[in-house]
Amino acid sequence: MGEIVNWLNGYIWSSALVYLILGIGLLYTILTRFVQVRFFKEMIKLTFERKDSDTGVSSFQALTMSLGSRVGTGNIAGVATAIALGGPGAVFWMWVTAFLASSTSFIEITLTQVYKSKINGEYRGGTPFYIEKGLKVKWFAIFSAILTLFVMSCLWPSIQTNTMALAMDNAFGISPAITGAIIVVLLAIIIFGGVKRIAKAAEVMVPFMAIGYLAVCIIVLVLNASQIPGVISLIFTSAFDLNATFGGLLGSAIAWGVQRGVYSNAAGMGSETFESGAAEVSHPAKQGLVQAFSVYIDTLVICSATAFMILITGMYNVQPEGMDPIVNNVGDVEPSLYTQHAIESVIPGFGAAFLAIALLFFCFTTIVSYYYKAETNLVFLFKNTKLNSNWLNHLLKVFMLGTAFYGAVKTADTAWAMGDLGMGTMAWVNSIAIFSLTKTALIVLKDYERQRKQGIDPVFNPTALGIKGADFWENDYNQGEYKEQVHFGQAAASKEGKM
Repeated sequence: MGEIVNWLNGYIWSSALVYLILGIGLLYTILTRFVQVRFFKEMIKLTFERKDSDTGVSSFQALTMSLGSRVGTGNIAGVATAIALGGPGAVFWMWVTAFLASSTSFIEITLTQVYKSKINGEYRGGTPFYIEKGLKVKWFAIFSAILTLFVMSCLWPSIQTNTMALAMDNAFGISPAITGAIIVVLLAIIIFGGVKRIAKAAEVMVPFMAIGYLAVCIIVLVLNASQIPGVISLIFTSAFDLNATFGGLLGSAIAWGVQRGVYSNAAGMGSETFESGAAEVSHPAKQGLVQAFSVYIDTLVICSATAFMILITGMYNVQPEGMDPIVNNVGDVEPSLYTQHAIESVIPGFGAAFLAIALLFFCFTTIVSYYYKAETNLVFLFKNTKLNSNWLNHLLKVFMLGTAFYGAVKTADTAWAMGDLGMGTMAWVNSIAIFSLTKTALIVLKDYERQRKQGIDPVFNPTALGIKGADFWENDYNQGEYKEQVHFGQAAASKEGKM
């Protein structure tokens, strides 16, 4: 199985996908005129809007649900793996990927909001929704939903539970089977409570775990402050093949920096579109900006903190695939444990235990978000049938609990390889979809900017903009308290079109 998965990854994760991810990010950065820079203050302001309803969740809750997914093994084990296979220069390419991917995230999340639906009293949206409504290619939308359902319920949970089990075994000697059983019980309590309970849990747990982790990172960096300039120099020289030790690793640094950067922030894959579809906002661009900001939080803040801890303490190995070790500082140790060793080397007796607990929070919230994504795709697949989906939802929950337990006891190499296969396939599907809908997303951004310049709180009216398929906004949203403002926005848009 491992050989087959690695063979498939060789095709899925070819250099073409790496260049596609960077190229689309660069394209959207140019077409949006650096939206991730121009609207930085706006991103922060919108992030803390707490408007929600019985139907949807607030922007902040949607952000924490998404960060619960983004902030996980990618920030700890993923960063370590990038360094192990691509050298310190991979960190720089993770930064580049994050900056460009922020604009990609804006595009895909804006499209998610444009084409979201209200199903069984809840907002639902994501890649298959905008493929079906925007591109009007139903078979492609169904393929996307089935693929995402499989990845979120089967492949990715295994990576999270595997990382947790390794960390708990290393720190406390707890058997992976026991860790898996505890995860299953806690996960069941959350996911059987529905989307509102998932959102409430994420709203509390994600800020708590992120702040706690960053606090420890700061302590480690402060105690080694004199070495920070040298680490920065090491990252930059290694990124451009200028470092004597890591010369010749440029290709590996770019490939693994982009791959693990994408796994961490998930921008462009479509995996982070589903939580954003549940957000209660008056204009799609608002949630687009919020999620663009989440990419910064995930990669430029949390991933950087992890990378600096690993590099500043020297607790890492570098051995690109098919090559002899270039650096062997920690012996035969899984990359996912580098961060534990880094903290332990500075704060003895604390690092392993702290990171094991931190990973428990990180990975747990990630798995919870995976369930929500899987459920949304299940809802999409059966939304137009008379079949009662309640039993299917329960079946999905039971299946995912089983997958989570299985992941805790299987080998790390297989878990990561299968996760990479799912991620790469999703990236190809979503990249094709959002690229085909670029014009729509740019129209929505222009409309948002126009209304902001007029001094009004932007409200979306797809009819005025000539956007078809946005049935939620046409039939459900543009009523009641927003009706007058929507008509004002429509008149302004028409007037601008005549000028």
